Amino acid sequence: MKGFIRRRGEAWELRVFLGVDPVTGRKRYANKSVRTGKREAQRMLAEMIVEAERGTLARTSATVGDLLETWFEFAAPEFSPKTVRETRGYMDRNLLPHLATVPLSKLRASEIDALYRRLQAGGAGVRPLAPATIRRIHGILRRALVQGMKWGWIGTNPAAAATPPRVAPPDIKPPSGSELARLLLRALEASPELACYLVLAAATGARRSEVIALRWIDLDLDGRTVDIHRGIVFGPKGLVEKDTKTHAARRVSLDVRTVELLSEHHQRMVERAAMCRLVLASDAFIFSDAADGSESWFPDSVSRSFKRLCRREGLGHVRLHDLRHFVATQLLGAGVDVRTVAGRLGHRNAATTLNVYAHFLEQTDRAAADIMGDVISMTA
Repeated sequence: MKGFIRRRGEAWELRVFLGVDPVTGRKRYANKSVRTGKREAQRMLAEMIVEAERGTLARTSATVGDLLETWFEFAAPEFSPKTVRETRGYMDRNLLPHLATVPLSKLRASEIDALYRRLQAGGAGVRPLAPATIRRIHGILRRALVQGMKWGWIGTNPAAAATPPRVAPPDIKPPSGSELARLLLRALEASPELACYLVLAAATGARRSEVIALRWIDLDLDGRTVDIHRGIVFGPKGLVEKDTKTHAARRVSLDVRTVELLSEHHQRMVERAAMCRLVLASDAFIFSDAADGSESWFPDSVSRSFKRLCRREGLGHVRLHDLRHFVATQLLGAGVDVRTVAGRLGHRNAATTLNVYAHFLEQTDRAAADIMGDVISMTA
């Protein structure tokens, strides 16, 4: 880095060349005017040069808003449609209104922390945000600033020194077997199609997006298996079919009762299509309101239908995602090995399953203790 010093009246003018602005393409300089002796001015110039080399001085006139918008355009093609929609929403609602005009060179960790506190407190007609939501907002800002460092827009990432609120471990409360049985019985009476969906979700532990994306061609009723390799999510422009959350396909075995319900459901869909003088294609969606099965259910509609069902049964605390927790906890409690459970749930590895459900392994752990007790007593 080059530094210059010259006398201007009773002051010394210090100037350091910072390079070319990566946004505008113009040369940038850091300037400072000090009223002191020449030796002290030279020392201060040396400090400015060191700061410039470390990247702590402004490298661009761009604002936080400029970086966020440029980063989003750059990163969005690699996101899932759902992530694109959610990221855009967090930017527009929570980041840009507060930070858009702040120069990147003046953004500090203390300012970011102050924003997080305001978001968590809410007020003035704005609902407070949960710590987990603020953590997601923090992740967006941090990633944008990391990319800004790679592009040479900034020298340091102030978000790395920020302190978003701590997120408590999720309180997992899956429904009991009797509660789920009540829900399924009521669903069979009120809506056999919804009941079939719930049974399949509870039997496989698949995600909502994965179940509604299933087509009849994915089912092997004779072999009692289902191939899960797609998901349907709500993106910026409507429903989008994509690969699974972990970008991996899996084959899950089905029990006899679930296969029977799916066979009955298939017959209903064939008859419905015939009434409309249509043919149900092999690649039709299993769960569809269209007579020919050409369109899948809407993800949020499934959740709302399930929530209404739960409220009628006095189980308003149960969420659709809790069926997935039900599968995991039941299988682990029954002694099924973690790797098998992880495979059915579609977790990337067994460590994820253990991290989420470790405290539900007490029953298996007690069985292990009894086995070791028997072994020790035999050898004593």
